Amino acid sequence: MRHRVAGRKLSRSFDHRRALRRNLVKVLFQLGRIRTTEAKAKAIRDEAEELITLARKGHLHARRQALARLGDSETVHKLFAELGPEYQERPGGYIRILKLGPRQGDGAQMAIIELVGKGRKA
Repeated sequence: MRHRVAGRKLSRSFDHRRALRRNLVKVLFQLGRIRTTEAKAKAIRDEAEELITLARKGHLHARRQALARLGDSETVHKLFAELGPEYQERPGGYIRILKLGPRQGDGAQMAIIELVGKGRKA
């Protein structure tokens, strides 16, 4: 039974899936937008939004929780110094997913996942 089991498997083992999500979220926060498959974009949206919500709180415990999830202090610093204050007045919906269509090689549905906000491209 799958009681209380959430998330997408993405045809990967648990450790590989966790590393993939962690790396995609880190790159999203560093660059502001990434081009990936639609399934991966949907898989990381919730985690990225939860981390931005932690950054909005801004206290030490939230910073430690974000560091435990991301594992990169530079990205956590950017998250809390820039993104947290930027989204302080926004109640939610920090991430946008734009569908692009199928990839030429294997037909996988592609998407752009990006941060929404002031000073960002629409």
